[in-house]
Amino acid sequence: MPTRGGPAHSHVFDLHNPVAERRTRQVMWLTAAMMVVEIVAGTVFGSMALLADGWHMSSHALALGVSAGAYALARRHAHDRRFAFGTWKIEVLGGYTSAVFLMGVAAYMGFESIVRLVNPAPIRFDEAIPVAVLGLAVNVVSAWLLSTGAQGHHHAHAGHEHGHGHAHAHHHDLNLRSAYLHVVADAATSVLAIAALVGGRYFGATWLDPVMGLAGTILVGRWAWGLLRDTGRVLLDAEMDAPVVEEVREVIRELPQPTILHDLHVWRVGKGKYACILSIETAATLDAEAVRKALAIHDELVHVTVELLPPPPQTTG
Repeated sequence: MPTRGGPAHSHVFDLHNPVAERRTRQVMWLTAAMMVVEIVAGTVFGSMALLADGWHMSSHALALGVSAGAYALARRHAHDRRFAFGTWKIEVLGGYTSAVFLMGVAAYMGFESIVRLVNPAPIRFDEAIPVAVLGLAVNVVSAWLLSTGAQGHHHAHAGHEHGHGHAHAHHHDLNLRSAYLHVVADAATSVLAIAALVGGRYFGATWLDPVMGLAGTILVGRWAWGLLRDTGRVLLDAEMDAPVVEEVREVIRELPQPTILHDLHVWRVGKGKYACILSIETAATLDAEAVRKALAIHDELVHVTVELLPPPPQTTG
């Protein structure tokens, strides 16, 4: 009969970051306030770049609300036993939803910029430029707030993250990253809006306004796609090309008894934390606990299930 080993560690997968949650809420309100200012100013002063940035900010305010809500839900249900591996993926789902919003923003900006390129409209540059500069300042402050949230996350995990000669690329907080990307995207479109308004005001290049909107579309679209790819990878458990998978295989190859690895499944259950199930054929002298101890050198493996299969019976001719 196969022998199954239970989890390698009793581990808490939900390492909540209250600093990131608080900073995300603060940035959400800042963004919402600036959104109103830019939409009104863009409409009144006739700037497509400013108006696009304002509507861009509106979706960011909504997406930041999703990120803040994801933190709150993950915290509220942290001890709910229905979540087999904790509530971390609520935050990842929040990041994925934010990325979808970001793609929608890019599409809207592209459409409106093309319309304005075909049908130019007068722009009140002297009034629009200060508003764009104010928007950039708000974005810089917001990026700083979220970066302090990331530092808080790092310090909160300092006691849990232990290196052993290599680093994995996905230890970061994808929900916080989504909020940060929304703010950085806002900052980039604000810079483009300022450049377009200055070029139109001093060089008569009014075509820069919609062209900068198109440039912002491409930039924001690339960031959104990257975030969709990274969060989707986690949500779909597409982790079998992660470095930890080869590390598990290497440990099994180096076991003192000859073994054959028949089956291996690895997926992420937290920020830089993985669970795995493996089925190996080996001699009866090797038990599941010995396999788990061998794998324990990799701190990111927080839940390990081992199935031991006996070698096939020898047949005599």
